[in-house]
Amino acid sequence: MWIPVEGQREIPLAQRRIGAPLLWSPDAQEVLQLQCDWEELMDLIVLGKVKHITGSHGEVLQLRPKAANSQALTAAIGELGQPIRTMPLGFYLKKNFTGKLLARHFLVM
Repeated sequence: MWIPVEGQREIPLAQRRIGAPLLWSPDAQEVLQLQCDWEELMDLIVLGKVKHITGSHGEVLQLRPKAANSQALTAAIGELGQPIRTMPLGFYLKKNFTGKLLARHFLVM
């Protein structure tokens, strides 16, 4: 779900206008894109290559750090099957994919 909110920093948060929300469900093509990226990223994780994942992986979906700082670590499996510590990651939609999606549903100026 996306809820558009005026984002100019000079407008106090309490005075910003809120637009109509969008409850999004992917179409068939988007489902295929998301599935392909998810499978690619999960393969890398299962093979212990979590530390090799970059923003260039995935066409529409990416893994990004979700910790407050680089000191927060979580357990994972390394390339040789050994326990390792790495930053926690979260799945996020890529900016270009999100931009096109929102442009289809909202008037973009």
